[in-house]
Amino acid sequence: MNKLFKALNDPTRRQILNLLKEKELSAGEIAEAFDISKPSISHHLELLKNAGLVSPERNGQFIIYSLDTTALEEATQWLFDLLNKN
Repeated sequence: MNKLFKALNDPTRRQILNLLKEKELSAGEIAEAFDISKPSISHHLELLKNAGLVSPERNGQFIIYSLDTTALEEATQWLFDLLNKN
């Protein structure tokens, strides 16, 4: 869960998640939405992948990223359980 919260702590990574909420995108398509280098986008995508927030899938020469809500659902359940401890 630490990786999840670290990944969510960055505004660029939150923006990437918002883009992926709309549709699956390649790394290049994601990079086009930002004014930062492609290696920086790759780094953000790697952190999101390691946190379980995005799923990459190779499609020919491209890697297509999609939103993976499993980690968020688990964190939400943990927070809900924490708030409703009685």
